[in-house]
This record gives sequence, structure tokens and C-alpha cells, in this order.
Amino acid sequence: MRSFSRRQFLKITAGTLAAAGLASRSRGVLWGGGGPEKPRQGTQIIPTFCDLCFWKCGALAYVRDGKLWKIEGNPRDPLSRGRLCPRGTGGVGAHTDPDRLRAPLVRVNRRGRDEWKEVSWDEALDYIALRMRRIAAEDGPEAMALFAHGLGGGFFRHAFKAFGTPNIAEPAYAQCRGPRDAGYNLTFGDEVGSPERTDIANAECLVLIGSHLGENMHNTQVQEFAEAVGRGVSLIVVDPRFSIAASKARYYLPIKPGTDVALLLAWMHVIVKEGLYDREYVTKFGHGFDQFVASLEGYTPEWAYPETGIEPGMIRETAREMAHHRPATLVHPGRHVTWYGNDAQRSRANALLNALLGSWGRRGGLYVPAGVDVPHYPSPAYPKPARPPADNPDGKYPFASEPLTTGIRDATLEGKPYPIKGWFVYATNLLYSLPDQAATIRALEKLDLVVVVDVIPSEIAGWADVVLPENVYLERYDEIGASPFREPFLTLRQPVVDAPNDQKPGWWIAHKLAEKLGVGAYFPWRDIEEYLDYRLRAAGHSLEELKRDGVVRGSPKPIYFEDGAPSEFDTPSGKIEFFSEQLQRAGLDPVPRYAPPEAGPPGAFRVLFGRAPVHSFSRTENNPILADLMDENEVWVNAAAARRLGLKSGDYVRLRNQDGVASERIRVKATERIRPDCVYLVHGFGHTSHRLRRTFGRGASDAQILSRYRTDPLMGGTGSNVNFVTLELEA
Repeated sequence: MRSFSRRQFLKITAGTLAAAGLASRSRGVLWGGGGPEKPRQGTQIIPTFCDLCFWKCGALAYVRDGKLWKIEGNPRDPLSRGRLCPRGTGGVGAHTDPDRLRAPLVRVNRRGRDEWKEVSWDEALDYIALRMRRIAAEDGPEAMALFAHGLGGGFFRHAFKAFGTPNIAEPAYAQCRGPRDAGYNLTFGDEVGSPERTDIANAECLVLIGSHLGENMHNTQVQEFAEAVGRGVSLIVVDPRFSIAASKARYYLPIKPGTDVALLLAWMHVIVKEGLYDREYVTKFGHGFDQFVASLEGYTPEWAYPETGIEPGMIRETAREMAHHRPATLVHPGRHVTWYGNDAQRSRANALLNALLGSWGRRGGLYVPAGVDVPHYPSPAYPKPARPPADNPDGKYPFASEPLTTGIRDATLEGKPYPIKGWFVYATNLLYSLPDQAATIRALEKLDLVVVVDVIPSEIAGWADVVLPENVYLERYDEIGASPFREPFLTLRQPVVDAPNDQKPGWWIAHKLAEKLGVGAYFPWRDIEEYLDYRLRAAGHSLEELKRDGVVRGSPKPIYFEDGAPSEFDTPSGKIEFFSEQLQRAGLDPVPRYAPPEAGPPGAFRVLFGRAPVHSFSRTENNPILADLMDENEVWVNAAAARRLGLKSGDYVRLRNQDGVASERIRVKATERIRPDCVYLVHGFGHTSHRLRRTFGRGASDAQILSRYRTDPLMGGTGSNVNFVTLELEA
């Protein structure tokens, strides 16, 4: 082993594109083949599926003369339909990124100091296992927490459950979709799922409330959205910002931020008062409708106007437009819905509007997804943890259906309900995904062990004791893709090229760590191919079939109630709950109520943030291909507000929030396309890791200035659109 400094660290993470290409070795043969081979001349086409976002689109990787050349959509895949988004086609850059982590690293000084030693895999895993066993001996295995994101996290979840900890969470719940899951579960007894069960392909009216299709690049939805616009779908867009989707809308409603519940209640008031709802559907499937109707009494469009800024006539006209096209009206449930702290109730209002229109389970609304059952590989039963999860003590958030990342962070900081002494972080940059960076850093400083598995030297990796370099998705097998969709199908991620250095796949890391922790019996398979083939054969398929085709489709099933899909609701009443007794028993509103958003300091702008079509979270900004398409973000400022402040497009400013926290510098985009009371920036920029040389210091991080959040009382989600900033011109 040898020690080295930050400068030397750069050398270890550095590689050249040529070196990456020379190290690559193709796997499989021409389209239709499978199995590792020596490099060969000509072009091979190898199926896999993408990992640059959660959509998991089927892809074809082209390997030319042993080097990765390009990636396209797999026409056999129902998600990609033969097309990839810009991120997916830029996946080559994930393989060739010269700043990738290349070898296991162990810290040689206190956290926050970039001083490391390069070690072997055995040394790194021995180091981790020794300290995990020590933590378990002193404080119990529950004192270890796992944060994991994405499909590859499944192997680590398995290992940590075998180790005996229940503290396993991912930011996708409390920081993203969790309020939507709670709101829809409380209404229909089921979730929207991932990918979402949105039948945009057959919708006649599409309502987008803060959903930026075309910028938030969810491939199938965007393709269907483009086709829907082309055929003349009636599009209603509600957004403080004139997004790409808004530019295609028949109705654009520039709502005041934080008042969405007021608009939803006013829409429902109109639809009920004018008798425009689906009476037959509501009578057959609804529960508590009379109580629901009574709760809407005061929420008129005239009442909503001063709250939302949307004129009463527009509220009535858009409500009637939705009702005119029912049940083929889809009020999109959204994805990232942690906004203001009332998000589960806002999502429930969204669900109730779909219920009024008869859209759940109907063509053009939200269909019933179909999936393929893939049996598990046999392994011993997990040990029962000695203590309950630490994230939600005493059921403070009664409708949380998954562990809360911020709850684990709170337990780490407070030592309650019991101490958390170690974090193992897989494929998620917690400093950019959790609100209040300062709290995350304080928690990291208290820990006895921090391990990070990543493909790039992210900010969270800079706080680790051990950094483990994983293969990118093009170099590894992962779990079988089996997400329910409009048709049942299975898909396979397989390696198309070798890793350029000493990176390892996540399944291998989890398998080896489990052995060193003494829980190897939970990984009874020899290698990943044996594991995958067993599961696929149990489902009536085989690994060879998936390696050859990339995708296999199951037998079609009905996805609409009218075609025979099951009209079942896993709620206490067994019906759609317009009025929720379970919320009432918990001391919460049985029907959503409106509360005005908190105002910011005088002269400050509310911070809004979102996605760009070429980047995913904070994972892709250093990708050399995608960085060429967008290498920094901008802050959108209303043109009149910019003039008042003496700013123009191209000026650099710093954003200073209500707590005095300042961002990195960011370029101004003065535009009429945003309300004057807010600003907007794309998430994921403003990287502070010096090791990400292409993106370091480019743009500003919204995460850096989200020092406040409001916690959803139903399920513990963290609403972050409650921060305000002023703009300071950068000299």
C-alpha cells in the first residue's frame, strides 16, 4: 500500500479515453449472440438496459473492433421503443470518463482531508468487515445503515438484511416520490409505480402540474407526450415557469408557488357543483363521497383567485375541459413531488381529481400495470432485528411506507432512538440528494465508519473512510429488470465491455462483503450468471435467451377496467376513499385542506429547481459527452425583476439564502418565462469535488442553498421549495 495526496488522487482516478478503449473487451457476438469472447474485428451489437435514470430503457450497445462505439434504443423494448433520450445515448461517456474511480481507497487522515491510500479489494473489504463487526458487537447490527439507490442496490440490501439491520433507505422515497405514493395509496390503495402507469398514449386531455415533460426526460412518457401533442391532445399546464411543456399547452396557468392545493380544490368544487364528474364510476367505486362534497363547499374559483393568481374564469374553463374528455383525462401524478411539506395531501388531491373524472383504471387515464413474476433465489430467512428501524420512532409519520433517509440522519445526529454508528452509501450522492447539507456533514463527522460505492469521485465519496469503485452499467450484470408496465416484460443488463481498471460490479462487492461478514450463506450462488439463470428459468425463460434478445415479453393482460382488469382497491373500505377515516383516526385531514404557503423575506425569491434533458441528478455532469451538451446551469430570473436589480443575461451572481448560505457563482438567464416571485435552476451542478475536473466549479448547486425544509406530517417527506434567495452580482 502507498499513501498519496489530492494531486496523486487525481492521477489514480484519471485515465485517458484511449486507455479506456484499449482496456475494453467486447462480450457477446453480433446481434443475437451472448457470452464473453476475445476482442474481434467488426461491429457487435449487444443488448442491455440503461442506468442513467430509473426508467431502465432497453438499449443496444455497439462495440466496434473491441471498443464501445455508440448506444441506441432496443426496438424490442416497450420502454425505449427503439429510442433513447440524450442521457441514454451519452452513456458511452460514463465508460470513458477519465475521472472515474479506478481502485479501492482507504482514508489516511480525518474526514474532509483528501489523503488516501490505494489498497487491494481484499484489504478494503477486510477493513470494512472488521469495523462493521466491531460496530455490531458494541451497538448491534442496527447501528449500521445502508443508503442505496437504483437497481444495483438490491444486492447490498440483501447483504445488510442478512447482517441484521433494518435501517436501509433510499432518497427516492422521502426526497422524491414518497408523498405521491402515500396520497395515491390513501385514495386507491395502490401506488402509481415506476415507470408510472400513465396512459398518455390514449389521453384526450393531459394535465401537468409542475411536471416538466420534455425537460424531465422519462423516455416513454416523452415519446407519448410528443405524439399526443401531434394528434392535438388538450394540454393544461400549471407551473410558475413557462416550461417546454407549457409552450405546447392549450391552457397555461402560471400559478403562484405553493398554492397548488387551492387550485385542485377549486377544480373539484366546479366539477362537483356542475355535476360534471363520472357519477356511475363514483357510485360504483367511491366511499365517503357525500362527506367529500361537503368539504369542498367554500373552495370556489373566486376564493382560489387571490391565492393562486389564476382567474376564476380560467379555473372554470379548465375544469370543464377536463370533465369534457373524461375518463380519458389524465391528471399527471408527477414524480419529484416533495415541494412544500403538504405534499402527500397535495398528491391525494391530485388522486381525488382523477377519481372524480373516472380516470383510475381507464383508457387514457391511469391503467392497471402488468408484470412478470420472477421467483427469488432460495436463501435463509433474514434474522429478526433486535430493534425496530430508527428512522420513524413511535410511528411519528404514520403513512410512511418505506424508511426515511432524513430519519436515519436524525438518529445519527441525536443518538435516538438508538445510535447509528456507520453509513454504507451505494450510488447516491447524499450531499446533493438530502436537504440541509450542513446537517448531513455533521452526521458524517459523528460516524465511526463511512463507506461509499460509486463510479466517480462524488462529494459524498470525499467524506468516506473507504471508497469502492464500481463498474458502470455497461460493464456489469445487475438484477433482472421486471418492472410492471402496460405489457409484461423482462429485460437484462449485461456487460458489453470490460472495466478499464480495477473496478468491480456491485453484485460482486456485496457477495464478497457478505462472506467477510459471516453471512455468505445468503449468497449461495457461485456467480451472477448462475443466480440470474436460476431465477429466469424459474420464470420460464433463460439467461441465454435474455443475453441474445435483451428483452422477452410475457402474455398480454387487460390493463383497463372495461377490458377486464381487476377493479380492486386495497383500502380499508375496499373502495376509492374520497373521505379517509384512517386519516381522520390519525388526527389528520380526511379530505385535503388548503393552507397558504409561508412567505419569504421582503425582496427575496422562492427557489425552484428541476431537471435538464441531458443530465440525471448530480451523476452525469462530468460525463464528457453530456458535459459538451450542457456544462453549467443558469438561474432563471424574471426579466422585469432582473432589470430592477440591474442584472442582464450572462451576468454571474451568487444566490444567498434566508440563512446566509451562499451558492457558487451562476449565470443569469433573464426571461419572461418565469413569475417575478421565484427563481429556477437545474439540479445537479455546482460540484465541489476537485476530482471531477470537467464539472468542478461549473454553475451552482441548489442543494447547497436548501438549508430549510418542511417535513410532511403523513409520511416524512422533505419539502424543499421553502427556501428564498437574494441575488448578489459577482464582480
